[in-house]
Amino acid sequence: MTDFSGNQIPSFFGEMTSLEYLDLGSTNLQGSIPEALGNMTALVYLDLSNNKLEGEIWKSPIWNICTLRTLYLSSNNFRGVQVLSKLSDHKSVFKCTYYFLEILDLSWNSIMGLFSNLTLLSSLKELRLSSNQMNGSVLESVGKLSNLEILDLSWNSITGLFPNLTLLSSLKELSLSSNQLNGSVPESVGKLSNLEILYLSNNSFNGVVSETHFLKLSKLKHLDLSWNHLILNVSSDWVPPFHLDDILLSNCTLGPHFPEWLRTQQNCARLDISNTRISESIPSWFWNSSIGYHFADLSENQISGTIPNSSLQWETYPEIDLSSNQLEGPIPLFLFQVFALYLSGNKFSGLNCLCDVRDESQLSFLDVSHNQLSGTIPNCWSNFKNMIVLNLANNKLSGKIPTSIGSLTQIEVLHLGNNNFNGELPITLKNCPELVVFDVGHNKLSGPVPTWIGKSLTKLAIVVLRSNQLNGSIPSNMCRLQHLQLLDLSTNHISGNIPICVGNFTEMRKTGSVDTPISHSFGIIPTNDQVEIVWKGMLFHHGEIVWKGILSDHVEIVWKGKLSDFGSTLRLVRSVDLSCNELNGEIPREITQLAALLSLNLSTNNMSGRIPPQIGSMKSLDALDLSDNHFSGHIPESLGLIDGLGVLNLSNNDLSGKIPTSTQLQSRSASSYMGNPRLCGAPLDNKYCPGEEPPISKPTDQEDENEFISQGFYASMGAGFVVGFWGFIGTLLFNKTWRLEYFNWLNDLVDWIFVIVAVQSQKFHTALRS
Repeated sequence: MTDFSGNQIPSFFGEMTSLEYLDLGSTNLQGSIPEALGNMTALVYLDLSNNKLEGEIWKSPIWNICTLRTLYLSSNNFRGVQVLSKLSDHKSVFKCTYYFLEILDLSWNSIMGLFSNLTLLSSLKELRLSSNQMNGSVLESVGKLSNLEILDLSWNSITGLFPNLTLLSSLKELSLSSNQLNGSVPESVGKLSNLEILYLSNNSFNGVVSETHFLKLSKLKHLDLSWNHLILNVSSDWVPPFHLDDILLSNCTLGPHFPEWLRTQQNCARLDISNTRISESIPSWFWNSSIGYHFADLSENQISGTIPNSSLQWETYPEIDLSSNQLEGPIPLFLFQVFALYLSGNKFSGLNCLCDVRDESQLSFLDVSHNQLSGTIPNCWSNFKNMIVLNLANNKLSGKIPTSIGSLTQIEVLHLGNNNFNGELPITLKNCPELVVFDVGHNKLSGPVPTWIGKSLTKLAIVVLRSNQLNGSIPSNMCRLQHLQLLDLSTNHISGNIPICVGNFTEMRKTGSVDTPISHSFGIIPTNDQVEIVWKGMLFHHGEIVWKGILSDHVEIVWKGKLSDFGSTLRLVRSVDLSCNELNGEIPREITQLAALLSLNLSTNNMSGRIPPQIGSMKSLDALDLSDNHFSGHIPESLGLIDGLGVLNLSNNDLSGKIPTSTQLQSRSASSYMGNPRLCGAPLDNKYCPGEEPPISKPTDQEDENEFISQGFYASMGAGFVVGFWGFIGTLLFNKTWRLEYFNWLNDLVDWIFVIVAVQSQKFHTALRS
């Protein structure tokens, strides 16, 4: 295959004026389209798709090639506004007065705006503009392309109502998925008798879809109305005119009754009727008609009852999803003869027929979590050597984990948490070298943490052994897990020191590393067509070679003191939780090398020593809990340099000294530091450390009183007395007239007082005698 190594389209192509066919697709071209290319006036076929070409597409010299019938420009970086209308609005710019284009593919570019006038392109049979930035409403000009057979406007931001397409009698494929269209779907769609593909998913369509909408659609093969607000209202005895390969109706309303018309769809390969409000049981005919399924999704309904066993023999190994319903009873044998089986969130009670699978099973994914399974796990897993994911968590299973689990040599994910398993972890698990996620938390497992975990399971990224009865020390072999990003050994009886080799957890040292998602490939299912569908919220491509599904794993972990379920964000989590054990010794300074660690919990142990001064180098920390230990010494100042620290708990230790001054540390509540009696400084009540107390100041009232009765007050009072006394006495001594007047006034005052007293005395005695 030709590789232009990132160069531009050579201009010498413009000299080939007689060339009719030019295919430069997927040749690693970049840059703009040279003007010389417009000289190739005999070109009928031009393919420039899947390169790195760029520029304003409507200004391209391509539009000077009037003879073109097929033009592939998809998967480049072309931009432009109202690209198709420009051809009409700027006729003087281009040489052509009419185009004979039949196929135009501009999908997967950066084209914006709308198209309003398509007069020059009335010969179009295929128009593909998916995955651009088209916005606004679809104008009637699209509905005037009477020769159109394929119209793909999906994955844009087109708004408005469903366009009028009644003139497009030749239309075979209509894809308007993943836009912002609203309103009802017109019944006129039912008159497009040549329609084979109808994709309207992921819009805001509402209202009723009735039998009239499918009246003449006898050729319809692929139907996708999912993720709208549509109500499918058809009679119970309706016989559709079509035989569909794809039936995708997720999030529409089909219930409460199970859709009887599915009985007629014998050719269906892909069925999605999840979250469609069905509340009846699954009729027996459904399984007989599902023989050719590639996948079937009936999840998130209220489907009840049991599933009786059947002699059904699948034509392929399908993916069956019955999760989040009300199904109960034992799981029938025929369901284990599939490729992937989702049964979580039901009331299933038994795995007994698992051992009846005689031949080597193709079952690669089995999820029976959150059910009512009880008793011991059957010890017959050697027939399931293709298993990639096994999830039996959140049930009532008991007994020992069977040794035959170790025969699942291809397994990547093993969830057995939240059950009642006891005994030690079987040594046969060391035969599962592909294991990435290992979760056996919340059981009654005992014995030491196995050394073979770090020695044989070197691909482990998630290890959850929380809430068991494990003892012994943390084996140093655990440090070999370079891909480890989540380690939870909390709530056990583990003792000893934390190994100093914890700095070898390479994945926890890579800051910003999100290029190792915890995901799994689930299948190679050949098909005969090219179809893009949304499955479980993600876009998948079905082609002639392979079909691969990607599933992000789910793990429950304690995060910031709460049990949380991490799904799609699990790949971002970096956490070490060793809390509620019997660990002793110091925190190894090597742990501070884990710069990508988001959460570190060492609380409720017997650890001692100082907090490593280098802890501030753990810049990614969001939660740090060192409470309920015996740590001593000062709080390192570097701790205040961790800007994103959301949770900090240093309570109930023996820390001392002043809390370092920083916004991060002073903004905490006092509870983060309580139980450290020798600790001082804000935000504690004893805000001031010894020797840092400010000068003692007295209350305002006391200060005023002290200021009034002071030495100055007494001095001024004495001076005032002396001045007043001698001012009065001195006047009497040196002024004879005033002295005589003063003594005469004083004698008169004494006489007046004597008379008043005598009169009052006489009145008193008279009153007594009467």
